[in-house]
Amino acid sequence: ITRITAQSLVLGLGAWLAITGDTTPGSMIAASILMGRALAPVDQLIAIWKQWLATQESYMRLADLLQRIPAPTPAISLPPPQGSIQVENLVAVPPGSKIQVLHGLSLKISPGEVVGVIGPSAAGKSTLARLITGIWAPASGVVRLDGVDVYSWDKTELGPYVGYLPQDIELFDGTLAENIARFGELDSERIVAAARMAGVHDLILHLPKGYETPLGVDGANLSGGQRQRVALARALYGNPRLVVLDEPNSNLDEIGEAALAEAILALKRQGSTVIFISHGRGLLAVADKLLALRDGALNAYGPRDQVIAYLQNPAAFTNTGGSNK
Repeated sequence: ITRITAQSLVLGLGAWLAITGDTTPGSMIAASILMGRALAPVDQLIAIWKQWLATQESYMRLADLLQRIPAPTPAISLPPPQGSIQVENLVAVPPGSKIQVLHGLSLKISPGEVVGVIGPSAAGKSTLARLITGIWAPASGVVRLDGVDVYSWDKTELGPYVGYLPQDIELFDGTLAENIARFGELDSERIVAAARMAGVHDLILHLPKGYETPLGVDGANLSGGQRQRVALARALYGNPRLVVLDEPNSNLDEIGEAALAEAILALKRQGSTVIFISHGRGLLAVADKLLALRDGALNAYGPRDQVIAYLQNPAAFTNTGGSNK
């Protein structure tokens, strides 16, 4: 406002002097231009000041976060996990929220089992996936991987043994090979093996630069289905012992979903534990067990066919005294 007012006053004074004959219209225009040039640093200072305030606020938030979550202390290295999952009285509250999403959940998953997680929206399925992979800390209770609290496990050591495909896919600015290899050492054999297992190898070969194709920010150069299949290859990279897939078929066509089902079966054959979340029934055929959630609580858990029968007719199990809970 001050800048506009000053420049307007200069222009008005010049106009008055031009009317009275004390200056020329050209001098008036020249003075206005010179005034604009003189005030340009003020404009730059105002713009930089806004950025400085935003930077200072971000720095304070980051400093507060680092103070509340200190760097982990070095721990003894643990042996590679086999994929046994034990959930004990799990209560979950997402970060920044005060609402419980999971309430006292308990279950066991044996190594090499394929478990499908089903349930309506907001049942807590994605929250459970984040807790099983150790991304979030539980409000109470614990998730154990081979008997160890998965959240306290050194993430640098645990990472290579865990594959995770989140619901909201995030790819990064780099090549296809770098994204599949999780931006670690580029092992060509393992990269191609993961791509083949995810059914995306042939698709990659048809791209202009193959595995060296740059993806751009958030994989903007790929379609939704292609991004999902590349993210699946990243989750399968290195033959992880535990694989958690959150709605892995949401953007896939029939061919992509068939490749996904075959990938899950291949993981099962090599002894990996697989947990996938699905709203549809297409993937349920590859599951050994089903976990049904409702309102953050366990509704049913057990062999696939028994859980499906229970969900279709709960009264029959109540009348016979049986239960899948």
